[in-house]
This record gives sequence, C-alpha cells and structure tokens, in this order.
Amino acid sequence: MTDSETRPVDVISPGSRELGLAEVSDLSRRVLERVGQAVVGKGEALELVLAGILAGGHVLLEDYPGLAKTLAARSFAQALGLEFRRVQFTPDLLPSDVTGAFVYDQKESEFVFRPGPIFTGLLLADEINRTPPKTQAALLESMQEHQVTVEGQTFPLPVPFHVLATANPVEYEGTYPLPEAQLDRFMLRIGFGYPTAAEEWEVLRRRMSRRTEDQRVEAVTDAAGLLAAQQAVETVTVDDTVGQYCVDLAAATRRDSQVLVGASPRGSLALLLTARAYAVIQGRDYVVPEDVKAVAVPALAHRITVRPELWLHDVTGATVVRAVLGAVPTPPTVVGAGR
Repeated sequence: MTDSETRPVDVISPGSRELGLAEVSDLSRRVLERVGQAVVGKGEALELVLAGILAGGHVLLEDYPGLAKTLAARSFAQALGLEFRRVQFTPDLLPSDVTGAFVYDQKESEFVFRPGPIFTGLLLADEINRTPPKTQAALLESMQEHQVTVEGQTFPLPVPFHVLATANPVEYEGTYPLPEAQLDRFMLRIGFGYPTAAEEWEVLRRRMSRRTEDQRVEAVTDAAGLLAAQQAVETVTVDDTVGQYCVDLAAATRRDSQVLVGASPRGSLALLLTARAYAVIQGRDYVVPEDVKAVAVPALAHRITVRPELWLHDVTGATVVRAVLGAVPTPPTVVGAGR
C-alpha cells in the first residue's frame, strides 16, 4: 500500500492560503482527538504540548518511565503530518550523531555532508539527561538557531522544526541534568503523571482490542498546515493588561525570598506566546488571564532556581509559581473585539 493510499481524506494542506483562528481551533480539536486515541487520559497535558508546538516552541516531557511520553511524541508527529525521528540519548552519543557530519565520498573524491536525525519535522530526544553536556549543547544550539554548523558550514533545519525531549527524574547515577540556562531553551516543561485505575484499565482494554503493540494515528494536517496554523496564532488578540500580567508574574518570581534566580524575560515571553496558542485551542481568538494561569507552571517553573537550603522542604519552581499566581492580582477579563 502506498503513502497516497493511506493518506486520510481530511488532510489540510493550505499551501499559501491563510487559516482563520476558527479553523485552527477546529484543527487543534481534531489533532487532540487523534492523539487521544493512542494516549489515554492525558487531555490537559496533551493540550499543553500542542500549545507549545502551535507557539513555535520546544517541549520537555519530564516524568517517570512508562507514562506514554514517547508515544505522545510519535502520535503528535503522525497527527500533524510531520516527519518523525527518534534519538536515544546515551553517554557515548556524539554531537555529530545528532547534527550530522562530513563523510568521504569515494565516487566523487570529496567530503560531503551527511545530515543527522535532527533534520526532521519533529525530533524526539529521548532521555536527554543521559548524554554528556557537549551533545546536549549541540542539540540546544540547533533548537535555538534553527540551523546546524559543521566544519564552518551552516545548514538550515526544516521548517517547521520542533523538539520533544524526555527526561526521567529517577536513576540520577550516570546522568547529566540540564542546567537552568539550558532548560530555559524549552518553552514548556510538562509532566504526565500516573493514570487513574480506570485510565490504566482503558490502556489495557485498548491493547487487547488492538491485538498488536504498534499504534498509529491518522494525519489531520501536514507541515504546511501546521505553519499556517502557527501564523494564524500570531493574530490572537492580547490585551495590554494580560501582557502586563505575564510580566508581573515573571517579575514576582525574581522577588520571591525562596528563589535564587527567577524567570527571565524569556519566561514572560514564553508565557504570553503559549497563552495565545492555548486560547485558540480553547476556541477563543483572544487571551484571558485564565489562559495565562493554565500555562504558568509549565512555562515558568523550570526557569526558577530555588535556594539549595530549601530543597529538603519540597520547595520547587512549581510551588513558587503557584504561590505567585495567588499573590499577583489578576486583571479583569477583556473580551477581544473586532474579530
């Protein structure tokens, strides 16, 4: 069976045409429905992952093993119609194993560039904390610059390009945790958490019904459709009071007495950009303060360094953000007009 025979009839390929925000909201709903066919009971987390992608960012999935992080990444790539590659990060992985390298072509008698797995639409960087800092830095530089430089030559990455990285918060022996300055490169950090008993049984039931280990979801759109959706998100109405609210939240983390280093302006920007995408997923063409609150912890918590003496008291970036949300006055909701 060819690719054209398996291509669903409802694939959106807008090409050069623009998408309206209502179309993007409908597309988002359909993507989440398709991904939800594979990943059970993680609706809120999946919405946040999709918001990070629509906002043009990269997402870190940090949670215990076996909680569908890899499955979610692959399912999003399939639903969004993106080329998908997975790199299993290990202690002996070299930067060239990710970015690519020049190899000697005997037929042409010259060195030619062989692209690495980073040249894709959606890259799953699995267990990113198990590879040395040099390889981590090569990936994170490419994420920021959207290009790869090898032997003095620069190669642009595909558009769109997104990284979903995973990290396990257990078995720290032999790992290389990302420092806060590198964590800051991820727009969101999200945890899935354990399923409820009913959700876990649904996972088992679906596996028995499927009669195979492999899962595949049908595409809803393609790379051009995702680009058009991302461009549409740029038109979401954001009232000045909401933008100032994002600034106030980030600034409040810097003043908190429990914090060594608070969220930078990149944090407030990530907060605003993700809130815009989250609003569209909720079916609105304007941002309300509740959108900002919904994405505040995944957008800001990993950008905060808590004082070391408070680690034993279970003080984390997430608890600081929740405290800040309760302390900073919430602006009134202003409905976007003229849309």
